[in-house]
Amino acid sequence: MTKADNMLSILWMLRAGKRMTATQLADRLEVHVRTIYRCIEALCASGVPIVAESGPNGGYYIIGPFVESPLFFDSEEQKGLIHASTFAQEAGYPHSEALARAMDKLKRYTNDEQLEQLERHGDGLSVIYPPLADKHRSFLQMLEQSAGERRTLEMAYDRGKGEASPPRLFNPYGIVYWKGNWYTVGHCSYRGECRSFRVDRILWLQTTEGRFERPAGFSSKAFLLEQLLQRSSELVMLETVRIRGQEQVLNELCRHWLFGHALTERQPEEAVFQLDHSMLMTYVPYFLMPYGTALTIDSELLVRKLAEASSKLSAHYETMLSNLERRKEETYE
Repeated sequence: MTKADNMLSILWMLRAGKRMTATQLADRLEVHVRTIYRCIEALCASGVPIVAESGPNGGYYIIGPFVESPLFFDSEEQKGLIHASTFAQEAGYPHSEALARAMDKLKRYTNDEQLEQLERHGDGLSVIYPPLADKHRSFLQMLEQSAGERRTLEMAYDRGKGEASPPRLFNPYGIVYWKGNWYTVGHCSYRGECRSFRVDRILWLQTTEGRFERPAGFSSKAFLLEQLLQRSSELVMLETVRIRGQEQVLNELCRHWLFGHALTERQPEEAVFQLDHSMLMTYVPYFLMPYGTALTIDSELLVRKLAEASSKLSAHYETMLSNLERRKEETYE
């Protein structure tokens, strides 16, 4: 650790309110006791009111209003930081290692009572997110750093079904986490316009010497939502869909972006949506299938598509079952 790190660490430990000797501080920081003396001297010279008291219960401690300095966090602020770090790390935050080190410092330089409280609150919160591959975590770091440095990247992207598009130059304006996925928003040279991309579908990234300026007042979050929620100026065909079911089931349905933005009416056990016709013909039936018989749908088009999708699924598994039974018979023969 550098001298500055040692000095800050000593401040954290003394801030806990427990008197500590030079030997105890040296043991905690794994440095020579002379290093502690030099750090204490430097802290005192900078105005920190550290007092040394001799005797069996003596040691260094801080007096005066410096103990309540806003540089330090109270218990509620510490709890908030621990919980925020849990959310960020589980969501695949690109600088999770640095965040973990910061949380270790926070826990390291608290007294025993504060540490116990932090660990209790930390264990009381769990977050379940889809795991992010190491490759995509590194992509997030590159995208975030390039957005801050205004540096152009070269990118290859999977357009779906394993079909890769030609490499393109990309100016990342920012990264956005939404509904379990990371996105990046920026100017795409291949399309010649601002676009959004799923980070988990990026095939590779590399930096270039190019630079860019982000448009003034641009919001990556607003742009992404406009795209995903289809609030563009293009005309779309909308279909009215009325769905009935238990209140908690409908609550879960309305929380999904596909339905939440299209909600027009809501009763405890009924919801009315204005859904894009193309979505109704593709994604919506397959999204609703796991709900099984929990929903009653008042839309002939959607019910027909659900029936078709269910028939295809049933036929697929009937064929699979027949194959398994045939193999079993052949094994016994």
